[in-house]
Amino acid sequence: MNKTKGVLTLVIMALLLGGLVFVTSIGIGKTNTGAAKNIKLGLDLAGGVSITYQAVDENPSAEDMADTVYKLQRRAEGYSTEAQVYQEGDRRISIEIPGVQDADAVLEELGSPGTLAFVTTSGETVLTGTDVVSAEAGTETDQTTNKKQYVVSLQLTDEAAKKFQEATAANIGNPIAIIYDDEVISQPVVRTEISDGRPVITEISTYEEAENLATSIRIGSLSLELEEIRSQEVGAQLGTRAISTSLLAGAIGLAIVALFMIVVYLLPGLAAALALLIYTGLTLLVLNAFDLTLTLPGIAGVILAIGMAVDANVIIIARIREELAENRGLKASVKVGFSKALPAIIDGNVTTLIVALILMFRGSGAVRGFAQTLAIGIVLSMFTALVISHLIINAFIGLGCTNEKLFGVAKKRKSINFAGKKAILFGISIALILVGIGTMVYRQVSTGHPLNYSLDFLGGTSTNVTLKEDLSIEEIDAQIVPVVEEVSGDVNTQIQKVAGTDEIIIKTIELSQDQREELKDRLVEEFDIDEKLVQFESISSTVSNEMRSDAIVAVIIAIICMLIYIWFRFTDIRFALSAVLALAHDVLIVIGFYAVCNIPVGSTFIACLLTIVGYSINATIVVFDRIRENLRSSKNPDLPEIVNRSVTQTLTRSIYTSLTTFIMVAVLFVLGVSSVKEFAAPLMAGIVCGAWSSICIAGSLWLVMRTKFAKKAKNK
Repeated sequence: MNKTKGVLTLVIMALLLGGLVFVTSIGIGKTNTGAAKNIKLGLDLAGGVSITYQAVDENPSAEDMADTVYKLQRRAEGYSTEAQVYQEGDRRISIEIPGVQDADAVLEELGSPGTLAFVTTSGETVLTGTDVVSAEAGTETDQTTNKKQYVVSLQLTDEAAKKFQEATAANIGNPIAIIYDDEVISQPVVRTEISDGRPVITEISTYEEAENLATSIRIGSLSLELEEIRSQEVGAQLGTRAISTSLLAGAIGLAIVALFMIVVYLLPGLAAALALLIYTGLTLLVLNAFDLTLTLPGIAGVILAIGMAVDANVIIIARIREELAENRGLKASVKVGFSKALPAIIDGNVTTLIVALILMFRGSGAVRGFAQTLAIGIVLSMFTALVISHLIINAFIGLGCTNEKLFGVAKKRKSINFAGKKAILFGISIALILVGIGTMVYRQVSTGHPLNYSLDFLGGTSTNVTLKEDLSIEEIDAQIVPVVEEVSGDVNTQIQKVAGTDEIIIKTIELSQDQREELKDRLVEEFDIDEKLVQFESISSTVSNEMRSDAIVAVIIAIICMLIYIWFRFTDIRFALSAVLALAHDVLIVIGFYAVCNIPVGSTFIACLLTIVGYSINATIVVFDRIRENLRSSKNPDLPEIVNRSVTQTLTRSIYTSLTTFIMVAVLFVLGVSSVKEFAAPLMAGIVCGAWSSICIAGSLWLVMRTKFAKKAKNK
């Protein structure tokens, strides 16, 4: 790149950065389109609408209530992936949707059991949602053609089966439309009379289409008839202070990381810092453009993506320095450095992207929100590292910044004997895992739970209190929350204000009758509250069994897909198995950290573990990429030496990337409110653990598998 192109490139980058700063901070037009303040925030950060329904049936079964909660959860996610649905008492179901102010706009759709209908061509409604017991996607073999076909199998109630038999007998050769939310989602043609109440929908193009149809039918068929009890606008669970401190922490962390990159990596560090700022602006812009809801788990996804953006730049710069050490010349070193960094960046990001995409489509609630922000961040981080950083570095060279001292030259380092110390390193990891498992066993015996589950997992008590005066959420945090925590023993108390009233909603772990009476007496005595305006209600967990199952299934599928991808890319399943074992090692240690430090396990727990999974696999891939490269360049490879050399070559990258990501989370921990600290602490532990496993464990695991399997092959 010549001087003119260099100047032009930097001017374009400056305009891009300036434009992003302007749009994200101020916005465009009267509506401030694109401004960061317009990004939708979740219930934990900004509040939303709370709607409570009651089952018309006075004695609904536990199964029907659980089924209705799950289906309402899926419906509510149509408004926001961060919606929460939970049972309140024996008959009530509460729904909280962020980013919505008009409760009337969603009341009828959410609670109506008749949003699903099976309608004949003459307009007769044959079935409604309550007539369908189940709907499952599957495959069958066509008896005529012997080809596999995708189907949806339904089961109807006994009463509905009789109605459907009459309808199918009268409509052979004609379609019966399946209508969901006033939209025709399928029009299967009746081929024969169906008398057993188990119709099968055929002629579906793909399994995904069958699954989508089955899901729409399931969530369109509520098990219970519901009636609205109340609807109200509620404030943020974490309060406005959580938002301001998180934003401040993000800005400070980003500034520290940018400064760190410049000081350590000189001119390429400046290019990386500029690319990182552009990445941040693009992320905010895309979150706004796609109308995504940002919550605390979503912030974790952004932090992880920032860490990966830094990592990609560190890998590139390290490669350039290595090429300079071989006296290739600056321009050639930059070109070759980017080329050699590409496989590690692609493999590391793609494996994490696999996790994000599967969680996005298979997960629900906070898991899906986390996955969305992570996926966006990964794509943008790869773009800024591979395109923006490259352009800026070449622009600097075009302007005459060709002194190699401005880029730094890699120093020759003697390989550290990690492989020779593997027994000690493995022993330390096993000891840490056993400490965590031992703590969980002790907690299970003494408390009945292996971890300190919060109300998100166990359910608890919702206390509605009408105050004598209007207090801000900060005043409530300072005055009322300490009293609640003292009585309940729950340090993870959630408080929400009901907009336009003096009413507040306090959510804690389950309170005994004595605790409820004590809390009522304390509130009446210390805050002059009318005891008749203090009402208690038991609530179910906001993370339902189905949501947990969705998350577990999604993670299992993601791990299998990662294993297959790594196997394919490295042409050796031992790399894949070692990566998955290192990942399991990190997850077990972080779970143990939760147990040992008695950190409450809530909805952010899942997001935290998923962050560690993404971070850990990326760090491990970088090490494995070096092992692969060194294996290819060695005619008679000394495997322990190759592991030692590979880990040593990536050691600086592992330390610096972990340090910069740790800084981002540490600032969040220092400045954040208590619930944010409880989220940031295990993330910091996971970052340290991920660095440990990528440096000390992953390579040695591969070595053990390689040598052990090789011996077995020879013995055969």
